[in-house]
Amino acid sequence: MTQAPRVLIVDDHPLFRDALETALVCAYPAGATALHASSLSDALNGLQSDTVDLVLLDLNLGDSAEFEGLTRLKAAKPDCPIVVVSATETPQAFETARTLGAAGYLPKSMSLDDLSAALATTLDGGHWFPECVGKALPSNSAAERIASLTPAQRRVLAGLSDGLLNKQIAFEMDISVATVKAHMTAIFRKLGANNRTQALLVYQEATSLAD
Repeated sequence: MTQAPRVLIVDDHPLFRDALETALVCAYPAGATALHASSLSDALNGLQSDTVDLVLLDLNLGDSAEFEGLTRLKAAKPDCPIVVVSATETPQAFETARTLGAAGYLPKSMSLDDLSAALATTLDGGHWFPECVGKALPSNSAAERIASLTPAQRRVLAGLSDGLLNKQIAFEMDISVATVKAHMTAIFRKLGANNRTQALLVYQEATSLAD
């Protein structure tokens, strides 16, 4: 990365946002711009209005919990790397984040030096996960099925999770109702679901923390 990166820090705890910004300065002493969001909705709005090179995402926010925020941000900006930063430190959580498309997972217990090193790796286009990831962990089949969806299909599924009707999803995504229905058919097939209720059960399983 030749120019100063722009990093969106999504965390509802001001002290930890400040800590991540400090780690960012250490990781990129030539200069980096830290943008802040305290909720998922703020983060989604920020991604629409700002060019961002990396997102640092806390799993639990006031308007989202567990891996829901990750799936929605990946649907909104599939090419923007997202690194989970969380106090949850279980191997299954690390693996689920990787399966759902995260570029990394940084436990909040990491030291400032280790955080800075991990950020430097992800800013350089690499991935950073705790060492246990990929070592014969049980797979999260629900997360794998969600990961197989296209960004548009993930947005449709998120709309279903919010209780929106087809016409409301179509309005939000600026597509036709017929296109929403086509996405729905593809979603059901990929998730092995016969209806909305079954699809939402898979979504909830995929985005929930598992020990």
